[in-house]
Amino acid sequence: MEYKFKLLKIHCAGCALALEQKINEIPDVVAEINFVTKLIKLNITSDCPAETLTEVKKTISKFDHQIEIADYVDTVEISEKERKSREKNIIKLSVAFVLLIVNFFMPVFWIQICIYVFLYLLVSYRVLFSAARNILHGKIFDETFLMVIASIGAFVIGEYTEAVAVMLLYSVGEILEDVAVGKSRKTIESLLEIKQPYANYFDGESETKVSLGELSVGDLIRIKPGERVPLDCEIIEGTSYLDMSALTGETKEVIVKAGDHILSGSINGSSALLCKVEKCEKESTVSRIVDMVQKASETKAKTEKFISRFSRIYTPVVIALAVIIAFIPPIFSGYSNFSTYAYRALCFLVVSCPCALVISVPLTYFASIGSFARAGIMVKGANFIEALAKTNAVVFDKTGTLTKGNFEVAEIVPIGEHTKEELLETAAYAESFSNHRIAKSIVESYLEQSEGKQINQAWINDYTEFAGKGIKASIFMQETLIGNAKLLKEYGVKFYEVNRTGTVLYVAVSGKFAGYIVIEDKIKEDSLNAIRNLKALKITDISLCTGDTENVATTVSSKLGIKKPYFGLLPEDKVAIITEKTSSGKTVAFVGDGINDAPSLASASVGISMGNLGSDIAVEASDLVLMTDEPSKVAYAIKKAKRTKRIALQNIIGSIGIKVAILILIAFGFSGMWLAVFADVGVNLLAVLNSLRAMLK
Repeated sequence: MEYKFKLLKIHCAGCALALEQKINEIPDVVAEINFVTKLIKLNITSDCPAETLTEVKKTISKFDHQIEIADYVDTVEISEKERKSREKNIIKLSVAFVLLIVNFFMPVFWIQICIYVFLYLLVSYRVLFSAARNILHGKIFDETFLMVIASIGAFVIGEYTEAVAVMLLYSVGEILEDVAVGKSRKTIESLLEIKQPYANYFDGESETKVSLGELSVGDLIRIKPGERVPLDCEIIEGTSYLDMSALTGETKEVIVKAGDHILSGSINGSSALLCKVEKCEKESTVSRIVDMVQKASETKAKTEKFISRFSRIYTPVVIALAVIIAFIPPIFSGYSNFSTYAYRALCFLVVSCPCALVISVPLTYFASIGSFARAGIMVKGANFIEALAKTNAVVFDKTGTLTKGNFEVAEIVPIGEHTKEELLETAAYAESFSNHRIAKSIVESYLEQSEGKQINQAWINDYTEFAGKGIKASIFMQETLIGNAKLLKEYGVKFYEVNRTGTVLYVAVSGKFAGYIVIEDKIKEDSLNAIRNLKALKITDISLCTGDTENVATTVSSKLGIKKPYFGLLPEDKVAIITEKTSSGKTVAFVGDGINDAPSLASASVGISMGNLGSDIAVEASDLVLMTDEPSKVAYAIKKAKRTKRIALQNIIGSIGIKVAILILIAFGFSGMWLAVFADVGVNLLAVLNSLRAMLK
């Protein structure tokens, strides 16, 4: 059973890592703590989960009684109490900083010492109490303990200014880090606020404000100007414009009218709209976005997991080196030098905290997920950003992905005794049960031309749909086939193949070829940019996969500059192509939108679906969702993923490199406490600020 809680008043990334390790020592518990979101996720497999959960809460209390565990909520927020506490700390530290500078010039030594002690207690009392409590609970060598030992040790050997400065800079660093991390949290918080908690239910006479969970498909709601669209729905009455920037990242407004389908999370502009609910709360676009963003921030990338493992080794090694430096050299050089080596050891302790690594890498991915979402790209986890950064092959579906998916009947060619009207009517009846966009275009064309005549599905029997081939059914008491050439060949129908631009659907009635219908689809204006941008990223393996004919595939691919078109494919054929590429060592991204693309989306290294036109099944099977249906966002996503990965590596290499360099300088006496503080607080802050670059578009 899975549980989620919020951890309040946890201020140290290293402590979060140590607490996670402590909780994982409890039998039947797997814990993951995300310091950035203050979220703890527990997977409990015991027979008595309630008792195990109580044990987890006790462990947290023993670890640090200041940490509070609260119920999980949909928003990431800083409480009013924490905000006021931060303001008080800023005032306190500002006063302490001024006094420290003034005291540096104090002529009377004993007054100077008293002020140093006062300043030390003023800026570090919270850390002192925390360290004392942790020691009583058996938690030694955490960040607070190391800082206390280092600062008190500096007092003992007469380095009073440095003792106070260590704690002062440590506290300042904590506040700045908290502000920086809070900025990243607000990015996610703003995304979660696009979900409106209520709707104006209309019963035909009056309106009532109700929660979204009370509404069902088919209910009528009124959306007033300035309100967000609460659920995916169809406009019944009214004309207005929608601001869809929260969903797509684009600032342009879209005019909508009766008959249009609108997505939840959009903001209604000029006038009220009467709408019919099409999807319940859990299935609506905005709920899916909120769910994806929340789950994405909980998923750890491989780099994050590596840092967690590295941090477990780093701190004990540095502490061991500090002990060696403090006691081994004096044995050989004389104990008169003990204070010198003790000072170096204290500096080692200041540098030993791994917080810069533990917080900066998860924060990089967290900030990036928020930035992706603002651009209308939903990423389902940090691990998919890493996979996307390594992408060197992209496979596109054609219909609805590179083309608009708005099909039109371009030509009807009857054969033998059939007329155009009869051929279209037979095709429309056969396609009336299908949800495919080609099928809908045929039905719509028939309804337009039949002058109000409706399809009577009582005349349809023995309906069977063959994925990637077509449909077989009994229409008007006659066996009817409609689909591609493969279907007619499979049933032994004699016919001739047509080499036309567009999708050709062949129709056979009672085993005889009755004619064909040509369906045309237009290439998206954005598709050419998509291919150009991918080539600019030096991705040369770009393929087109379609169930359409060779003629259509070749025409589309030549217009877009794609060298490798695959045509006449069934869903399993697309999977085979992806498998062949991945088995050769390539990281493959598949971009698709339909139900038949779901297997390919799931089998690719990274599955990317079209969220607006795309089917729910395709969205569920994918790892990234493009809310704008723009294929050019694929190149943007890959470029941003590479940048995110680069920032994470910069933090890892920079943090470790600076710390190791300063440790070497300290060991040989070329550096003191000030540089040690920079290696801890300064590097931590630099890494956090560098992580926030991932928030940029």
